[in-house]
Amino acid sequence: MKKILVLILCPLVVGPIWGLAQRVDNAEENKQDTTRPYQETYRPQLHFTPKAHWNNDPNGMVYYAGVYHLFFQYYPVGTQWGPMHWGHAISKDLLHWDEKAIALYPDSLGYIFSGSAVVDKENTSGFGKNGIVPLVAVFTYHDPKGDKAGRNDFETQAVAYSLDSGKSWVKYGHNPVVKNPGIRDFRDPKVCWYAPTKSWIMTLATKDRITFFSSPNLIDWKKESEFGHNVGSHGGVWECPDLYLVEKSNKLNKTGKAIWVLSVNVGSGAPSGGSATQYFTGDFDGHHFTASDTLTKWLDYGPDEYAGVNWSNTGNDLYFLGWMSNTRYAGATPTSTWRGGMTLTRKLGLAEVNDHYYVTSVPLTETLKKNASGSQQIKKNSAGIYVLESQKLNSPFMLTLNADYSHDFAITLRNKTGDKLVLGYDKADNAYYIDRSAAGKTDFADGFGARHKAPRLATGKEIYLQLIFDKSSVELFADRGKTSMTSLFFVKDGFDKLEISSNQTDFDLKHAGLQWIKSIWTGK
Repeated sequence: MKKILVLILCPLVVGPIWGLAQRVDNAEENKQDTTRPYQETYRPQLHFTPKAHWNNDPNGMVYYAGVYHLFFQYYPVGTQWGPMHWGHAISKDLLHWDEKAIALYPDSLGYIFSGSAVVDKENTSGFGKNGIVPLVAVFTYHDPKGDKAGRNDFETQAVAYSLDSGKSWVKYGHNPVVKNPGIRDFRDPKVCWYAPTKSWIMTLATKDRITFFSSPNLIDWKKESEFGHNVGSHGGVWECPDLYLVEKSNKLNKTGKAIWVLSVNVGSGAPSGGSATQYFTGDFDGHHFTASDTLTKWLDYGPDEYAGVNWSNTGNDLYFLGWMSNTRYAGATPTSTWRGGMTLTRKLGLAEVNDHYYVTSVPLTETLKKNASGSQQIKKNSAGIYVLESQKLNSPFMLTLNADYSHDFAITLRNKTGDKLVLGYDKADNAYYIDRSAAGKTDFADGFGARHKAPRLATGKEIYLQLIFDKSSVELFADRGKTSMTSLFFVKDGFDKLEISSNQTDFDLKHAGLQWIKSIWTGK
């Protein structure tokens, strides 16, 4: 991913790569954050955040030997973007995380920008020794000196490998493996194995399009084709792509071919403003990607999901994770000891609506339920409003409800100081929305306090909503994942009252209940 240039312009470090980036911390929050790590004001209790310092894109996500490895863009010195490293955390259930030592450090070739990791089961790279299967990371080197000098070839692709299940990494001695032909934005390689041609495929973001490369061994790469110059959203530079089959075994398009998805993160111009993940459905033959339609589709319509990609080596299951922020204000959010975090992991699927295929996105509900600490139904009062008052609304919970699509309705979280977060369904627009305009602190970025909406793609008469609330975020999943939205908010004192209401007198819910979810950081 490119440098984060938002509101506060972080100066590029052009001296030693370990130099300090400017820190712009919020003094008020520094005073508040006097508790132990993972207990600070606004600290997510269900989402991965590093113990301290700056974090952005998820990188190198790979499953191996019963462990999910999450690497991520990390600056271990300050809470503003700086010389990028690969941080590292592991999980066995994609919910609870154990942060490990930094995996990859900058060196004389540059900062360690985004990329991916694969399990080289057949040892095509030759990195494996004595029968040990190598994990291979493919990443972008960003040379800050070349960038500052105004050159166009300062980003190249490189590899590193691990022979101890991801605990330590060795950089290949002949990096880079893909040199830059003269493109300023040339980064974020996502690599997968394509069995029909027995080759690795690299999906690379190259300015305003995607370039595909192939390799037999993860070292020697050949350009195959380009896609995207005249399709999709081009509100910003394309970044962090991914290429994958959604349902490998039984979902076929009308030509009898398997359905491929190419997701591309765009730095600005998203439906809610700023950055988000768009995608295309179509066909891939090992050389070219061909889109099946010209629709611009989005994996998440909210303002705070970006740089999302899938874990590799998970078989037929696709597990997706994004950075939970927005390039417009990521460097200005009102946290002090850490800045940046991840969405919840989501399982991807496929749905057909009006002759078009859409990627569905749902949370790992069963995993969340295993971490639940109780449940509660929400009842309607005499005024026709579903109400729940509880101090526990300041803790993580999952809310589910079923309603008829013929009614507007609003879900409002509020507290005694006047803060409120409003979510719901607008029948006239046939759209879902999240309104954070009065949800706590919004003055750190122009336009942060806004109402965002997302289309209802389902065609049935019943609305099914699943919402995951954390200390400073909400993730909305509608109609079994056909529509999703992610939004941050910064309410200092939390909420103590939940209301579900409608302006229509005959409004009724078929179901409304919630489950309290325990913090994943208990004991930290």
